[in-house]
Amino acid sequence: MNLLLQLWGGLFYLSNKILLSLGEGRADDRNLKIWGWSCYLLGLPAWVIILVLDRNWILAAIELGSGPSMLFGLLVALRGIEQMQETFLAKLSVWAVYGLIPLGVGYSLFDYGGIVSLSQILEIFSVIGFLGGTYLLAKSQRRGWLLFMLMNGSVTLLMFVQANYILSVQQAVSLLFVIFGYVRSGREKVPLA
Repeated sequence: MNLLLQLWGGLFYLSNKILLSLGEGRADDRNLKIWGWSCYLLGLPAWVIILVLDRNWILAAIELGSGPSMLFGLLVALRGIEQMQETFLAKLSVWAVYGLIPLGVGYSLFDYGGIVSLSQILEIFSVIGFLGGTYLLAKSQRRGWLLFMLMNGSVTLLMFVQANYILSVQQAVSLLFVIFGYVRSGREKVPLA
């Protein structure tokens, strides 16, 4: 079961990073971004299950709360940021994520008896990278890729420490595409080739 979940979540999350990074710096990046955000949403259930099974409460809460944020990113790609800024979904995406953070942190503190493990520290770095990176990329700001580097690096180590080797490799490969996306985001928009 764990192997199936790792393959499911890993392939969709890797596809997300590949598509979003390929979309950076392209004049017509809309379709790549639409598919990228969609892949994330499709891989989300598998990731949440794995994180809960491994007692990664902070990361599980943030991943669960990320659903509206990812849907917001998808709708921004479909409709444009100007049409989406003041929508209910825009507000829900913020409140879902920030509302679940205290629950995840609180339950982690309760379950572990404080911040006492490497996995909790890696979760905290992952959450910082995820929240900042997703927010900035949804607003087409290049700095989001830097925070995704922090997130992917932290999750790579976390998955390795917890013997989820497929997800560890997937996150390491994702990190390469995040770096690629960051480099491409600094270039002028070029036509799709």
